[in-house]
Amino acid sequence: MPLSDGLRAFRRALSAIRDLFLAEATQRGLDPGLIVDRTKCLWELADVASLQIAAVHRQAEVASALSDARRRADFLRGLLYGTLSAAEIHSGAASYGLDLSRPYRAITAVPNGNVGPEALERSLESLGRRNGRGALLTVLDEAVAGVVEAKPETGDLEVTAGLGPPTDLAEVHHSFRAAGRLLQAARAYRLRGVYDLSDLSWRVAVVAEPELAELLLDRYLRPLEAEGEFGALVEESVRAYLESGRHIREVARSAHVHVNTVRYRLRRFEQLTGTSLDAPDTAVELSWALAARELGTLLRGPAE
Repeated sequence: MPLSDGLRAFRRALSAIRDLFLAEATQRGLDPGLIVDRTKCLWELADVASLQIAAVHRQAEVASALSDARRRADFLRGLLYGTLSAAEIHSGAASYGLDLSRPYRAITAVPNGNVGPEALERSLESLGRRNGRGALLTVLDEAVAGVVEAKPETGDLEVTAGLGPPTDLAEVHHSFRAAGRLLQAARAYRLRGVYDLSDLSWRVAVVAEPELAELLLDRYLRPLEAEGEFGALVEESVRAYLESGRHIREVARSAHVHVNTVRYRLRRFEQLTGTSLDAPDTAVELSWALAARELGTLLRGPAE
């Protein structure tokens, strides 16, 4: 019952008591001063009781909100970890406005800056409602986790998040595992925003496979380190060569050097590593090694 309705009913009851008291007191011929004094006492009692009713009502609202938050968190935890039965999923979906006929994507997000997880949860849900997209989120292990219908548009919100692929609610725990890996990769690369597999692609595997990264660094980049400053120039040219789609003239133009200088550096790379830049495997593995080098620099930070 709304607090206003309860207080209104209480005051009506006291008004009825007052009317009965005045009628009885007048009939018995009580002193008017006494009648005024007792009526005043009645309204003082009403004020005290109203404050107590309001306090109890607020306590009940807080308890109800906390209980609902716990139930919601328990439902989402079970949904994301795949521990709910089909009946529990149906019941929870009905309670929290999820449509079983639609696919959902698991999301796991961490705040950046001074924003706390609870504030981030409210912001993400607010953005979802504003964009007309369903979202159910909770704070889970110092992160915000839950399900969304579509990729959130976060704007200026300070957040890094991983977004799993769309799936049925019954299978959303698979999406949640993917979201966790994507969040790990996005944080490793110090990215801001919401990222799914199409955004990060194979770079997710660079984070997840450090042993392979070390192997490829040994094969493609560490042989250049013995060349000192020239080796760094070779690495820079090789990186630009791959990023430009293997256009040597574009690399030369951006580096302000002659095309023959670029050709020499690329040829020297092949000599030092014993590989061919024309081989598809080399392009893939070298891109992996360069991403691992970038990742290692980010993890060490500027101080090192």
